[in-house]
Formats: sequence, structure tokens, C-alpha cells
Amino acid sequence: MLQFARWSALTICVAGASAVFSADKAPTVPLGLPAIAWPEDNQPSAAKIELGKQLYFDPRLSKDNTVSCASCHDPKKGFSNGERFATGVGGQVGGRSAPSVINAAYYNQQFWDGRAKSLEDQALGPIQNPIEMALSLEDAVAKLSKIEGYRTQFKAVFGTDVNKEGIAKAIAAYERTVVSGNAPYDKFKAGDEKALSAKAQRGMKLFFGKGHCSACHSGPSFSDGSYHNVGVGMAADKPDVGRESISKLEGDRGSFKTPTLREIARTGPYMHDGSLKTLEEVVDYYNKGGTANDWLDEEIYTLKLTDEEKSDLVTFLKEGLASPDYPNHAAPKLP
Repeated sequence: MLQFARWSALTICVAGASAVFSADKAPTVPLGLPAIAWPEDNQPSAAKIELGKQLYFDPRLSKDNTVSCASCHDPKKGFSNGERFATGVGGQVGGRSAPSVINAAYYNQQFWDGRAKSLEDQALGPIQNPIEMALSLEDAVAKLSKIEGYRTQFKAVFGTDVNKEGIAKAIAAYERTVVSGNAPYDKFKAGDEKALSAKAQRGMKLFFGKGHCSACHSGPSFSDGSYHNVGVGMAADKPDVGRESISKLEGDRGSFKTPTLREIARTGPYMHDGSLKTLEEVVDYYNKGGTANDWLDEEIYTLKLTDEEKSDLVTFLKEGLASPDYPNHAAPKLP
């Protein structure tokens, strides 16, 4: 449950639960997570987040009215799409998997390669991308401006007509509420010794020890927010260079941002290219030391885990990092 001070009381309903925004409560986030850093020029309000949620689920932000943000970042699929690659208008398929929106509020950069510096910047990218939503920002603004409900909400929230800045801010504000914490791991760390099964506890020790997972999957969201070459896809004739395309540094070749492991059991298939279908396959891949290449991170090496240890580690990922308060948001009524 997220609550923000100085708001008019409002309840935004989601499937199976509701997030209550109350004027007399201090900001809170789930157990295990730090406070969200909201941009000075995009402070939260219930009305802004509700507007952003509508835009997030609205396929009219695509050229042919078939694709919304939620098409590739579906709450029912871990805020990803359950497929190897992201699919856009006309069935066009990209070359990377759809990264989960869960806990994106804690990243300093967005997308697998970090090309967006904020959620506001990220929100406008897929709308314009020719193989995603394929709609120019000018056309997006024109489309929404013809809808009375959106005109009214933009006036109320931003004091302006519909514009691209407001679209970005509203969607980003909504995405900052897509958080997952209060998982069995958090309860265990808070002193509840029964929150994790014995098998998951063994897996947790492996995660932070012999399994070496926490070298990259660190911090409250189990991501260091940085970029690593773990060898995935590097055996291809023309591998995806990842972060190098943005930084222009050869040392970043084949490096991709570390994803959160919160709700990881919901977000398969895995890796930036969706090449590993299950968490068991992911653990096997790391256990073998990834795929050798000239830019492989020093954190990647043969782990020599036994079959039982691999099973324990997967159990921790599935059991320990899945929250009972998963944000299974239902699509709102659109204007």
C-alpha cells in the first residue's frame, strides 16, 4: 500500500485489493523498500496517478489503437509480456524482451541499455518507436485532445491542454506506484523466522554466498542498477552490443542492466533476449559460468553448485521474493 500526504482522500481499486491515498497519512512504501524519490517537477497526486494509469492502459496511444503500455508490461505477467520479445503494432517483434516495470521507480536509468534517464523520458519512447506503438507525439497529443475526459483531467492535474510533457509525467507517476516489497524475505529479515521455508533459507544463504548472485542483484530491489556482460547472446554472429550503443565505450559491449529479482517468478522468459525460459535454466546458465567472451564480467565464473543447491536457490527466488501484496492492477475505465 502506498500513501501520500496532502492528497484528497481517494481509493484507486486494483484486482483483489485497493491502494488508499489519504490526506492525513505520511508517505509509506512496502516493507523492505526505501522511500521513492519523486522528481521536484513531478510530485505525486492521486489524480495524476489515476490519469497516468488510464494512459498506461489506453491502446489509443498507438497508431492502430491496438497496443498500450500494458500490452508489453502486463500486470498479469509480472509487468512484462510473458513472451521472448516485445511485440508492437502490426505484430512487429523487437529484438529484446520487455523489462518489468516493477520497482522501476528505483532505477536512475531505464531500458535494458539505460538510454532513458528517467521514467518520464522512458514513457515517451515506446509511443514513438516505429515497431512498438508507432505514433508521433504530435499525433498522440492530437488524439487525446479529442477526448473530453482527457482534456478535463489534464486541466485539473496540470492546468494545461493535453501535451507530451503531461503524458510523460502522468505515466511516470503511475509507474512509480508499481512496487513490490513485503515479501517473505523481508519478513524473515524483520525477525519472522517462519516466513521462509528451510529450503528457501538455504537458497538465501547461497544467494548471498556461494551462488554469488548478490554481486549484481544487490540492494532493496535486488538490482545494482548497473550494466553487466554475463555472456548472453555473445555467441551470435552479430551480438546485441547493449550498453555500448549508448555509452560508446567498448568496455560496455554486451552489457545490460541488472533487472530486479522482486516477483521474478512472474516475469519469464529471462535475460535481455528472453532466451532462458525458466529460473532453473537461468541458475544452470550462471552455474556454468555464462558464455565466454572478451568482455565477460569478472563476477561471472563457474559456481560448482550441486543439484540440491541449485534447487534451493530457485526456491528462494520463487518463494522468498514473491509478495502477497503483488500489484495486480486491473485496467481502469477509460475516458
